[in-house]
Amino acid sequence: MKALIQRVSSASVRVENKTVSRIGKGLLVLLCVEKGDSEADAAMLAGKAARLRIFENAEGKMGLSVLDIHGEALVISQFTLAADMSKGNRPSFEKAEAPEKAKQLYKLFVKELSSAGVPVKEGVFGAHMDVALVNDGPVTIWLETGE
Repeated sequence: MKALIQRVSSASVRVENKTVSRIGKGLLVLLCVEKGDSEADAAMLAGKAARLRIFENAEGKMGLSVLDIHGEALVISQFTLAADMSKGNRPSFEKAEAPEKAKQLYKLFVKELSSAGVPVKEGVFGAHMDVALVNDGPVTIWLETGE
């Protein structure tokens, strides 16, 4: 499982020209479920995201988590993070999990992140989405299970 996490001042997602979710200060999480990922991977990654200390403390250093700042998270499914570019210029997405199982693990990640105390909003799984964000920093962190 992979997550590209961005520290944001705000973020939103639109589907068919309608805003479906919006957050203020917090995390934008682009989440990719790959073949072989498990419920344990979803729980571990959600916990890591909740505790990730990438917000500035009183000394101006990254020392606070989204929980510490009472921020929010916007979680977007992103199967393209499974892209394999080892052969040519057209990405292969064979490593991405089938939609039904991917959605189950995506929903579990959202549930675990919420259970950790982070208010979570979502995109629409499998939809074409327009995602807007203000990356604060910029700060962008790559998390992956199995490392």
